[in-house]
Amino acid sequence: MTPAITLVELLAWNRESSDFWKAHLDANPALLELPCDIGGTANVQEFVRHIWAVEMIWAQRIAGLPVTDRKEIPAGPHDALFGLHEKAVEIFCEMLDDPARNWDETITLKFPWLPPDGLTASRRKLAGHALFHSQRHWAQLATLVRAAGFPSGFKGDILFSAGIR
Repeated sequence: MTPAITLVELLAWNRESSDFWKAHLDANPALLELPCDIGGTANVQEFVRHIWAVEMIWAQRIAGLPVTDRKEIPAGPHDALFGLHEKAVEIFCEMLDDPARNWDETITLKFPWLPPDGLTASRRKLAGHALFHSQRHWAQLATLVRAAGFPSGFKGDILFSAGIR
């Protein structure tokens, strides 16, 4: 067995975390209206939208698919937002199941906030970024809801992932 943690394992961890938050927010829908200013959002629902929309957009970008315009991404309800995550997982699974996929192939990104010549990174690095982006934000959400008096019991550390041995 390789000592490296694979993208397959990171995706499993990502799915566990998303499933946890989907269930927690379904059971506590009032949390969706909790004020939140992370990433320019106004409340938890907008923050969750950001997490799952970015996940889907990165998956599309890495797969070389047309990227959904952010204006076309639903604002809610919560089930529709979870659908973004499910679409991202589907795309990631298709890529990970494709033995011909070249994970070392580089992609040059050009965004207004990047240097004028852009940023070039491998598909593998971009996939890792996308999956860790979600995890980083889930940890922020756990802190936010706990500070607001609604502890979630989220165990987001990779140490607690059932999908990684």
